[in-house]
Amino acid sequence: MHLIVGEDGLARPPWAATDPLLRDYYDREWGMPVRDETGLFERLSLEAFQSGLSWATILRKRPAFREAFAGFEADAVARFDDDDVERLLADAAIVRNRRKIDATIGNARATVALREQGGLAELIWSFQPECTPTPETLADVPTVSAESLALSKALKRHSFAHVGPTTMHALMEAVGVIDTHLVGSHRRGSSGVWTADGRRAVDGRAAERQPA
Repeated sequence: MHLIVGEDGLARPPWAATDPLLRDYYDREWGMPVRDETGLFERLSLEAFQSGLSWATILRKRPAFREAFAGFEADAVARFDDDDVERLLADAAIVRNRRKIDATIGNARATVALREQGGLAELIWSFQPECTPTPETLADVPTVSAESLALSKALKRHSFAHVGPTTMHALMEAVGVIDTHLVGSHRRGSSGVWTADGRRAVDGRAAERQPA
């Protein structure tokens, strides 16, 4: 499938072309660089919860997830105990999956521990490749890469869970480590990290800025 040009004249992939929530997420956030611990911990957690579900489901529940998980502040979530687990399992506004809840709490503790070795952001961004895909159709977009496999293994060595290579590839797409916007999309090359033809922009590190 190729791009769809909306009423605003902007080209988007089919998944972001109709649902207003997904369109806004695509236009403003997906693929923009995230380099802070809280932002990355949140996205890592939500990608894990998304496994087996649609991203639209997770996105609609995102405000509830933020409330339930203390704004995804790693120090706060790391202090969650059995009572918190029971509270989360009773919260119909989020995804009530014990394994994913336990993994998120464990990942918060792993995130705190990782600060002694540079931190979560440094680890994730260390797997930025030299070039990024240049897909023309959704069929051209990879779902895993050598870098996502290596990131998965590295996180598991640091006691993270629910961080398989496919999930980590989705994370890398979402936070700008790679750019898999379709060629011709109005978002292609807009992050400041990558050029439209798949090369690193300048030194590969965009200035911190809010999405347009």
